[in-house]
Amino acid sequence: QVQLVGSGGGLVQFGGSLRLSCGFSGSGFTFKTMGWYRQAPGKQRELVAVITNGGSSVYGDSVKGRFTISRDSAKNTLILQMNSLRADDTALYYCSILGWSGNSYWGQGTQVTVSS
Repeated sequence: QVQLVGSGGGLVQFGGSLRLSCGFSGSGFTFKTMGWYRQAPGKQRELVAVITNGGSSVYGDSVKGRFTISRDSAKNTLILQMNSLRADDTALYYCSILGWSGNSYWGQGTQVTVSS
């Protein structure tokens, strides 16, 4: 069983930065992709950024050039560095892992609120 715990959200001013972390556990588990998704009130969940097992990354159009996804394999941690934050970045952010079997696992979500 894979467990994920996201942290690092909070309230930040327009143009500020936040760093989200997602610790994951699961002995012997290898992943296909790891990523961050977000959901704002009244909107569908959307992709923020994904990183593959091989290290390639894909970003949602609205965060390109501002957000960076990375992982610390030694610490089993997925990281999302968010810079130049805007009001439309306000959402509940979820970390997720997709296994090679097709199973996906989700963290509990961490709230990011950007004030103007």
